[in-house]
Amino acid sequence: MMMMVMMMMVVVVWVPTVPVKNLNGSSPVNPALAGITGILMSAAGLPVCLTRPPKLVLHPPPVSKSEIKSIPGVSNTSRKTTKKQAKKGKTPEEVLKKYLQKVRHPPEEDCTICMERLTAPSGYKGPQPTVKPDLVGKLSKCGHIYHIYCLVAMYNNGNKDGSLQCPTCKTIYGVKTGTQPPGKMEYHLIPHSLPGHPDCKTIRIIYSIPPGIQGPEHPNPGKSFSARGFPRHCYLPDSEKGRKVLKLLLVAWDRRLIFAIGTSSTTGESDTVIWNEVHHKTEFGSNLTGHGYPDANYLDNVLAELAAQGISEDSTSQEKD
Repeated sequence: MMMMVMMMMVVVVWVPTVPVKNLNGSSPVNPALAGITGILMSAAGLPVCLTRPPKLVLHPPPVSKSEIKSIPGVSNTSRKTTKKQAKKGKTPEEVLKKYLQKVRHPPEEDCTICMERLTAPSGYKGPQPTVKPDLVGKLSKCGHIYHIYCLVAMYNNGNKDGSLQCPTCKTIYGVKTGTQPPGKMEYHLIPHSLPGHPDCKTIRIIYSIPPGIQGPEHPNPGKSFSARGFPRHCYLPDSEKGRKVLKLLLVAWDRRLIFAIGTSSTTGESDTVIWNEVHHKTEFGSNLTGHGYPDANYLDNVLAELAAQGISEDSTSQEKD
C-alpha cells in the first residue's frame, strides 16, 4: 500500500501543465471536448490552463468626422433609392420578342415551365397570354427552348421590368432589377485595417431602410413591412478588388437588388426586409459568425454572386457613378 501511494505521488509531481486553449473552436480542439478535458483533468487533480474565447467585434474603434474620407475613384458618398417606376409602352410579348427565336419544329422534350411536351400546347392554366399556346421559342443566348405562352406567363408573374431570366440556367436577358424598398446607402473610408488586410484602410458601407408599406411588386401589397437591424454596417478592404466590389454593389443598389421583402431565415419573421443573395461582411474585427474577416475567398465569392444577378465590370459603364 505504501508503495502505491508513493507511485501516485510521483505521477502527480511529474505530469506537466496541459493548456486547453482555443475554446471557441478555431483550432482542431472541439469546444465541447476541450471543456470535458478540463473537467476530467481538474477532477484528477491535474493543473489546467484555460484561455478566454475571443470576443465578437462588430464595429471598428471610434472614428471622428475628420478621419472619414471619400473613396478615390468613386464619386459622392451616398446613394438613395426611390419607389419603383413602372415601365410603360411595351407589352410582355413585345419585350420577349427580342430575346427569342421561333422554333418551327420543336424537339420531343418537355417545357420545363409547364412540364408538357413542346410538341403539344402549353399546360399553363393561369391568366391567358395573348399568344397562341402552341408556339415555341428558343432563347437567343443560352439556347433553352420553352412554350412562348409559358415565358409570357412567367414574365407577367415577375417584376415586368423589361428583363427575363432563363429558368433553367439563370442567364439574364436585359437589365435585371429587384424589389428593394426605398432607402439610403452610404460609403466612405475609415483609417483602420481589417483582419487579413493589414496594408490598407477599410471601406465602410452603411445601409439604412425604414419600415413602410409594401408596393405592388412586393409579396403582400398594401401591408406594412418591418426593417430590423438598420442601419446595417458592412466592410470591404480598400484594395483594388475591394473598390471593384464596391462599384458593383453601387450598381446592385441602384437596381434594387441588395435587399428584398420576405421571411427572415434567422427569426422566421415575415414581411420584413431581408438580404437578397449578395453576401456582406458585417463583422469588423472578428469572424465568429462567418460574416467577418479574415476570409481569403470573400471578394471572389461576392463578385460571383453579383455576376449571377447580371452585374459585372461592364455594368459600371452603364450606370451613374
